[in-house]
Amino acid sequence: MSEAILIVDDDGVFRRRLGRAMAARGLAPRLAASYDEALALLAEAPVPKAIVDLRMPGRSGLELVEAIAARWPATEVVVLTGYGSIATAVAAVRLGALNYLTKPADADDVLAAFEKAEAPPLAPTDEYQAPSLARAEWEHINRVLADCGGNISEAARRLGLHRRSLQRKLQKYPPAD
Repeated sequence: MSEAILIVDDDGVFRRRLGRAMAARGLAPRLAASYDEALALLAEAPVPKAIVDLRMPGRSGLELVEAIAARWPATEVVVLTGYGSIATAVAAVRLGALNYLTKPADADDVLAAFEKAEAPPLAPTDEYQAPSLARAEWEHINRVLADCGGNISEAARRLGLHRRSLQRKLQKYPPAD
């Protein structure tokens, strides 16, 4: 019997495509569109691996990661998002995620993320690449937004920006490193 993998993403097309790709690699995908659907599927039968989208309507992927870690600690979770930032990556790992990927990512990238999490950390001799100033700004904005619980108005106030300016900055893709 194939190993089951839970895929939680509100984008139906992406969720089904990733499910087909996982099935082609010998896994048995179980698909959910929301926090509640995912918990219902896990209550029926726990799975060893789960892929969780960060932003979903209703309860977020971070809340789902926390719930999975609390109820099914043996389940390895990889967070997959189109809105990656260091702040959300750190939060996801602190809540119990094994790894964190940004979209676009294919099935091989996701499966590699499960394996990389078990690999030894980088050697201290590896060269550090400092992020660009634009990337550092993006990370700072997302950190403040996370600290404000996603409240745009409060984050804008703390950053000294107009709310609309902050929203425009958040709608852009993260800058390259």
